[in-house]
Amino acid sequence: MTDLTQYPPHEDWHDFTSLNAKAWPDRVEEHHSLVPTTCFNCEAACGLLAHVNHETGEIDKIEGNPLHPASRGRNCAKGPATLNQVNDPERILYPMRRVGERGSGEWERVSWDEALADIGSRIGAAMDEGRRDGVMYHVGRPGEDGYADRVLKAWGVDGHNSHTNICSSNARIGYQSWMGHDRPSSDFANAEVIFLISAHLEAGHYFNPHAQRIMEAQAKGATVICVDPRLSNTGSKADHWLPAWPGTEPFLLLTIARLLIENGTWEQDFVRRWVNWETYLRETRPDLPVEIESMTEAWLDEYAEYTPEAAEEICGVSGDELREIAEIIGAHPTKFASHNWRAAGAGNLGGWQTARCLFFLNVLTGSVATVGGTSGTGWNKFKPAQPKGAPALSEWNELSWPREFPLAYHEMSILLPHFLNEGRGTLDVYFSRVYNPIWTNPDGFTWLEALKDTETVKCHVALTPTWSETAWFADYVLPMGVGTERHDIASFETHAGRWIGFRQPVMRRFAEIQGEEITADSRTHEFNPGEVWEENEFWIDLSWHIDPDGSRGIRQWFESNDTPGTPISVDEYYRTMFADSVPGLADDAAAAGKTPLEYMRDVGAYAVPGDVITPYERIVADDAVADCEKDSDGVFRKPGTTGTWNGEASTLADVKLAPLGDGSPAVEVDGEIKEGFPTPSRKLELFSDTLKDWGWPEYATPTWIPSHVHHQDLDMEPAADGTGGNERILLPTFRIPTLIHTRSGNSKWLNEISHRHPLWIHPQDAETLGIEENGLVRVSTRIGHFVIAAWRTEGIRPGVVAASHHMGRWRLEEDKARSWGAGKAELTNDGTEWKLNRTHGMTGWESDDPDTERIWWNDTGVHQNLTFSVQPDPISGMQCWHQRVRITPAQTDDQYGDIVVDTAKSRDAYHDWLTKTRPAPGPNGLRRPLWYARPLKPTADMYHLDH
Repeated sequence: MTDLTQYPPHEDWHDFTSLNAKAWPDRVEEHHSLVPTTCFNCEAACGLLAHVNHETGEIDKIEGNPLHPASRGRNCAKGPATLNQVNDPERILYPMRRVGERGSGEWERVSWDEALADIGSRIGAAMDEGRRDGVMYHVGRPGEDGYADRVLKAWGVDGHNSHTNICSSNARIGYQSWMGHDRPSSDFANAEVIFLISAHLEAGHYFNPHAQRIMEAQAKGATVICVDPRLSNTGSKADHWLPAWPGTEPFLLLTIARLLIENGTWEQDFVRRWVNWETYLRETRPDLPVEIESMTEAWLDEYAEYTPEAAEEICGVSGDELREIAEIIGAHPTKFASHNWRAAGAGNLGGWQTARCLFFLNVLTGSVATVGGTSGTGWNKFKPAQPKGAPALSEWNELSWPREFPLAYHEMSILLPHFLNEGRGTLDVYFSRVYNPIWTNPDGFTWLEALKDTETVKCHVALTPTWSETAWFADYVLPMGVGTERHDIASFETHAGRWIGFRQPVMRRFAEIQGEEITADSRTHEFNPGEVWEENEFWIDLSWHIDPDGSRGIRQWFESNDTPGTPISVDEYYRTMFADSVPGLADDAAAAGKTPLEYMRDVGAYAVPGDVITPYERIVADDAVADCEKDSDGVFRKPGTTGTWNGEASTLADVKLAPLGDGSPAVEVDGEIKEGFPTPSRKLELFSDTLKDWGWPEYATPTWIPSHVHHQDLDMEPAADGTGGNERILLPTFRIPTLIHTRSGNSKWLNEISHRHPLWIHPQDAETLGIEENGLVRVSTRIGHFVIAAWRTEGIRPGVVAASHHMGRWRLEEDKARSWGAGKAELTNDGTEWKLNRTHGMTGWESDDPDTERIWWNDTGVHQNLTFSVQPDPISGMQCWHQRVRITPAQTDDQYGDIVVDTAKSRDAYHDWLTKTRPAPGPNGLRRPLWYARPLKPTADMYHLDH
């Protein structure tokens, strides 16, 4: 009898024999090599196995890698759909250069040498002429850990820009304000209470690795609580679904916190040891003794308004249910796992307090980096040191880090076109890398205006596997590999453990398995389709074009140590990294009879050893603090770090900045020297001196900030004469688990599953507003409107409407830049008014793939983001996605998918939101707190505003 297994045994991966299912009932054997790589289709970086057919030399299917510590062989639909991206008939295979006006669709094929020479000369000239801030790299989901950052540092360019302030800046600063780490890492598998402010089971952050562990915990008896105004799949599976009014989630959380305090079910000793409660009492209650026993009175006073009765009115949830939930949470100390990333955090003004208030429950229950609790990303994510390294930056780019947002947790990318329009700067070379701001960002027409302006954006280089709305307005479109065609390292905080995944070009590895010699001169594009490159080799070669003779000091960082005078190869780069920078890997590889690089090419992932439970309790050796001074709070301050800076600008150049925290290595707790947290106090910061010192004392402790879409401020009730009452809250932030932002456009399987996004509307609202079943709706925003179809459902609370952000893709040409998810559209422009109208939706076409003629769906959704103004939170810089909209039946001439926007109104909105900020300088003339994390952290003297 044949034994059944879930996966082929690892020892058979190089030559696995299986039966061809299509040949049944005949027994036809096939031979495959199974090559591990890493998914590139969301931030989770799950493991993949590509099955390469020995006879055809093609990938037949892609499945999960059972040796990957995070995904454990399981994938969502996006992983196997990588095969669609490899074989897509419309993918970009060769470098293309614009020959007509931007957006005209006129291109010519050029060689890589031509493209590199032109781009490299432009960057070199900008450097020589003192315009280093004219070079910008704008990345969406990076899918890799730090390679491009090293490139920019080697260039001496503070040009990193990202998608983070449309995704997670609010959540990051909420968590960072507590513990220094800017992302949570929950041990869902061992939790007894799981609290989610998101749709984690179908589309949450690190969706697949998280979802499988949440379901395992629930099967073992864990209570799952989901806060979401929309009945997501997570809400439907939860033990408690709380459809709170958008933006009131912090109020709900503080109500639960107060109940824990009132009931006495909080971990007093944990708080005493690991929270800066003394600072809290000194700052907020100088009338009370500085004793841990004073905290109950102080907290009950501060949070007196957060009662279950008030929560019913403010949040729209049952006060009795909140009492029940508080009892459940209080009964399971140290086993409370929680998560918020997008959802409420991404949607609201002050949404960063959602994460701040949610983690408050972890603190009260002592569930911080415990078994079954919630840790910080830095303890569950492993980032190996990069070979060659790069020097620290001596630049500060105000196009990304403007003084109006000194606490912004990432670059203010959403404001870039407005800054360019105001004349704050110009871009010599702008790289968009797997990113599509015209479609993804709010205010896309303002982006389109900026990218059409060749005076402010002189050269736009789109590094992308696929055509997109933004790539259409580039000067160069350079094809980059998908998840089976590139090298990358990725590691994320998916569970209580550390790991790294190795993405590798599958056909290159297959050739190696088949006995083909791979040398230092071998290039990944030799094994990829067409002339598709991988970015590692692109950056190496471009750096040599920028600095061909080494006189600019750049080439040295991309030169081989093995053969000086030649470019470093990817094999040398990763061979060095794996041998020197991954604890335990060299020994485990040797035990398997392999080099570390061979081991990673063979296995695809590695679980990095180390105890990640309560790392803040680690004892710090005396010699590690021998040169430190202990302050009055027991923190060991290290000379030459932020923690000992005297505040004088003249001494900043001597300060060494730590990647996290202020460089203080330890704190004394109960007479022992402990590692603590990467915050200035080395403890969890209930009271944030940073927020107080930088002009926001009212938000120094966890609190609720009413949202810009607070339901009590909206016109939801018609007047006596029947007018008005049509304002609602639009939720545009929820994901669909089958789509991949821009990249899913070139996946036929995923678009067949998901290709429309109706407007969720409660039947009560539909009746009140006169919206017919499946009828067209005009949704009016501050800057314009869009027309979408309605879907009546009781799965959303009245007063709220919702449409997923994933769809609404469009193209301007009939026979060019096709995809499986983009309808044909026309753009018209009259002054500052822009209109987008659908010509038609999806239609079939002839291609090398017969499935292009089998397309049965027409709908491609509506590009709602175009109608959203920029709404940056004044503290975090996060786009506040939720919209205050008017919902009306479509007008006579409205057609499905119509978009109308006035970019003059967009600029008015931009200026209005700028008035909410409290600009730098902060204390001692700084642009930004020195201890805050920052991509490409520059030298300390760059932080001074007068530098």
